[in-house]
Amino acid sequence: MRALIERLGGCAMMAPSMQEVPVEENLAAIEAINKVISGTVSYLVLLTGVGTEALLKVAAAQDLEKSLLQAMGQLPLLVRGPKPASVLSRYGLKYAVKAAEPNTWRELLSAVDEAEINLSDQIIAVQEYGTPNPELCDGLTSRGARVLPMPVYRWALPDDVEPLRYAVRQTIDGGIDVLLFTSAQQVRHVLQIADRMNQRDDWLSSASTKVVGSIGPTCSQTLHAEGIAISFEASPPKMGPLVRAAVQYCSDAS
Repeated sequence: MRALIERLGGCAMMAPSMQEVPVEENLAAIEAINKVISGTVSYLVLLTGVGTEALLKVAAAQDLEKSLLQAMGQLPLLVRGPKPASVLSRYGLKYAVKAAEPNTWRELLSAVDEAEINLSDQIIAVQEYGTPNPELCDGLTSRGARVLPMPVYRWALPDDVEPLRYAVRQTIDGGIDVLLFTSAQQVRHVLQIADRMNQRDDWLSSASTKVVGSIGPTCSQTLHAEGIAISFEASPPKMGPLVRAAVQYCSDAS
């Protein structure tokens, strides 16, 4: 992103805001894996590629990877997008349903409905991707399913939060013109740091005066929930289109 921003004439201030941390002693995931292997689960929802890989690593740590893969080969697999589908392909597994772009929980539920899958009284295991997805779980429950969470990893702040603190200060002081967010969790972590600095309200007030770009619908939803207006959203939801949309927006505005 830095290289593309600078190539297009912008000045990039990078502020790492998150890192993936495996869930230690992942008893909930291990229990869910055993239920998949035992045949208790009717469907398995895979939301991210890295989460799918993490799920298999948890199974491997318990000498259950082979058994889990065999069970997954017998289960209808419901994937949110191309990344978990790619992981499945490497293991010779096929999905039953894949969400259309922009690959949110809404498209996944729509794909399930279009496939006429009856979820009534079925146990659905859901691979979580850092934080729970209550909207997806509520949507599955409203269709009669019983949801079994599989929390395989979580998001944490980076070890060094000073770049993020600096970005918060620069936003408030007027040193930043455009804010680009590539995930909903980034938004939460920026606000967490602003809270620690006792500057949450100042940051939100300043952010409302900036050009704000979002990677996609899930990120946009979180920004809207915090009262931050979106100037534009990347289409497709990728980093390259996000940067190009920022350049186009600023060019049009000038």
